Amino acid sequence: MTAVSEHQAGALPPLPLPGEQKCPFGPPPEYEDLRAGQPVIRVSCPTGVDAWLVSRYADVRQVLGDPELFSNRAGVAAHILLGFGGGTDVPVSEGEFPRMDGAEHLRFRRHMAPEVSNIKRINQLRPLVQGIVDRQLDALAATTQPVDLYADFARPVTTAVIAELLDVPEADQPLFKRAAESLSAGGSSATDVAAALQPLFEYLYMTVVTRRAAPGEDVISRMIVRSDQTDQPFTDMELVTMAAALLIAGYDTTASLISHGVLALLEHPQELERLREDPSLAGTATEELVRYLGVGGGLLREVTQDTEIAGQPVKAGDYVVVAVQSANRDGALYADGDRLDVGRTSGAHLGFGHGPHQCVGQQLARLELTTVLATLPRRIPSLRLAVPFDEIRFKVNSSVLGPVAVPVAWDEIVPALESGA
Repeated sequence: MTAVSEHQAGALPPLPLPGEQKCPFGPPPEYEDLRAGQPVIRVSCPTGVDAWLVSRYADVRQVLGDPELFSNRAGVAAHILLGFGGGTDVPVSEGEFPRMDGAEHLRFRRHMAPEVSNIKRINQLRPLVQGIVDRQLDALAATTQPVDLYADFARPVTTAVIAELLDVPEADQPLFKRAAESLSAGGSSATDVAAALQPLFEYLYMTVVTRRAAPGEDVISRMIVRSDQTDQPFTDMELVTMAAALLIAGYDTTASLISHGVLALLEHPQELERLREDPSLAGTATEELVRYLGVGGGLLREVTQDTEIAGQPVKAGDYVVVAVQSANRDGALYADGDRLDVGRTSGAHLGFGHGPHQCVGQQLARLELTTVLATLPRRIPSLRLAVPFDEIRFKVNSSVLGPVAVPVAWDEIVPALESGA
């Protein structure tokens, strides 16, 4: 067993979080020393939670892969954000399956996964996603420069994809935009979050009732039909909560990954050039960007019984934050983990999580990011930042990493048919 550090004996250090310019693409610099000397240490988190911080790849993988010892019931971001998505003292809502474990969690996942993760379904969606990306690039061509790649490209693309899957008309999409923005903002109070969620839940309840009466081909209808064939069909409220989670995650999480990833490539021009010259690298580039950018604030777990992590005793009821970004840079995984390499072939990263609770929508996110990376560099070969990099602001105290805005400019946007996109 490891000795208790002086930090653990006195006031707890704060959870290291990405900050403005300090670490725009990687984990805070403290993690290198933590991995080397204090791989499991007590920290204080922004929402008042005290937790064990785990920073090495093997230990993070161990925690994520063992939900019997490390439960998800507190909510993955309850150490950073208040409101929907959990809380250490917030009861699990009906249908809030990410905070469930075991058979209860699997009941929901087995019906949602075929819609957003099944490879056959993803292949069916490729033309849809490609068309959305090309149309949004066409729209940029008619826009006065500079434009914000995040607000004017990434968000419209991911919004259109998830809205198409759930058959949400464009006029109704501001409902889930407001909810997503409230949830991802670290300064939002529980009251703010509830106020943003209420109209969305009311809208989705009426949607579920309508689709139950007359199912279509959208994701909500397909989950209704599939679950009705089981001995435990979903209730209306369960479907509302599941649909809300899909809409909110699909709106901003992937959009932030797209804008953050493109910004990283703009700051690594040799890697962007490799991608421009060989669009077949888009698949490995996607995995590399997910690894490289990771989950900055970490993921929260609750210890269910006394155990150890890397020799450090932890007690039932303790909280654990697994530092995914740090784990993905661990030298035990990649000797050059701090280097961005769009041709890296190993897929052992933890950017989408690991174990039963790994991201249920990861295949859809892969499809969207891969399509962007195969298309954007070829259609806008002259893409560049419109401001100095040190003027780019980054989100802080947020569950979603990435730049607040990415102002860009270009010389020409190549038409889709000429690009080969």
